[in-house]
Amino acid sequence: MADTQVDADTQADEKRADRLARQIGSFAKEHGGAEGQIAYLGEKGARIVLVGEDGGWGDLVAPSHAIARSAVEKSGITVHEDFDGEFAAKVKTGRYEWSRMAGIQLGGPKNS
Repeated sequence: MADTQVDADTQADEKRADRLARQIGSFAKEHGGAEGQIAYLGEKGARIVLVGEDGGWGDLVAPSHAIARSAVEKSGITVHEDFDGEFAAKVKTGRYEWSRMAGIQLGGPKNS
C-alpha cells in the first residue's frame, strides 16, 4: 500500500514538473530564449525566476525545490545559482516596476 502512494506522489510530481517545463518553454519561445534561477520559498516551495533574451521577466512557483529543478532541467534553460551580476542586468524594467518599487519604499501603493 505504501509503495502505491509513493508511486502516485512521484507521478504527480512528474506531472507538475512537466507542466512547469511547458510554461517555461512557452515563456522562452515568447521572449527569444530564457534563463532562470530557483529561489527557496520555505514551506511554500520554490520560485523559478525567468528572464527572457529580450529582457522580459516573470516567475513561476513550484511546490518544492526538487520539482522546480526537474522543470528547469526538462525545459533546457540555463539556470543560475544566484540572481546577480550579468543575469540581473538582463532584466528590463519599465515605468510600472519603478513606480511599484518606489511605492513600496514610501509605505506602499497609494489608493487613487
